Amino acid sequence: MDVKFIGDSPVIKNIKELTRVVANTALSVIIYGETGVGKEVIAKELHRLSDRRKRKFVKVNCAALPSELLESELFGYERGAFTGATRFKPGKFEIASDGVIFLDEIGDIPLPLQAKLLHVLQSGEFSRLGGKDVKVNTWVITATNHDLARALSEGKFREDLYYRLNIIKIDVPPLRERREDIPLLVNYYVKKYCSELDIPEDFALGSQMLDLFLQYDWPGNVRELSNTIKRLMVLGDRDEIVAQMFPQADSDFVEPDPAGKDAKSKPDLEEIMPLKLLRTKASEYIEKKVIAHALDVAGGNKVKAARILKISYKALFYKMKNLGLR
Repeated sequence: MDVKFIGDSPVIKNIKELTRVVANTALSVIIYGETGVGKEVIAKELHRLSDRRKRKFVKVNCAALPSELLESELFGYERGAFTGATRFKPGKFEIASDGVIFLDEIGDIPLPLQAKLLHVLQSGEFSRLGGKDVKVNTWVITATNHDLARALSEGKFREDLYYRLNIIKIDVPPLRERREDIPLLVNYYVKKYCSELDIPEDFALGSQMLDLFLQYDWPGNVRELSNTIKRLMVLGDRDEIVAQMFPQADSDFVEPDPAGKDAKSKPDLEEIMPLKLLRTKASEYIEKKVIAHALDVAGGNKVKAARILKISYKALFYKMKNLGLR
């Protein structure tokens, strides 16, 4: 299952419509947004919707390579261009010709390379290291989590390149500003990981955990949400995850006292458990009893127990770990 750009919030609907409109224009697109919001997903969606969909989609992380390596990665080199260049190497622009090149973290590209990139955008031509000129037809999509306008004012980004890249601008909001999309994202990733990890399709996050997901600010955005769901499905360490998400929260999820007092100072409230948590704990209690009984019937053989329970061995293993069974 491919990763998709999920959401029905007004801002996401607008972004989806914009991608449909510009997909076949080949105009330079720059995608702004915090780390983890899904900038690469949007770039791939633009590629999928375009008439270049059957051609290559090539990603380059501009922040991952030092300047000298980034230049050879983007533009390639001729044999003998420098010490160690024992063979010809095509650059990513050349590989992506007639397709799409996605330059992630464009704000980290060094100034000397910005001039060469501008030349490619304007003319479709560049010179490989070693001197040979190359002409390409590459659609350039870029992304950044930096404020390029500020970098421009500080002299860290070329003005002419800035305006050349900003022909089509897509701003992707952080997940905390579109919380209504969280249930859709949860549903998508649960289905995705059930398929990938061979986990029973009836896996459910639970209403209480979903409520907590809706309250959390997700500093790592969709990527953090995705990784958290996978961790829950594989390890089942809900208490640890909740403790990391809400370090100041009570471990048993007791609602804070509206008067601002510590709920634990009231003896008559100390033992009251929220109904949602009660339902979760009751379900876990029943599951634990049923699995223990199946293991007993199977003589401790987990493969047989999984057959009795009509779940996969892997799913049984995860559930046993989650429930503290040996």
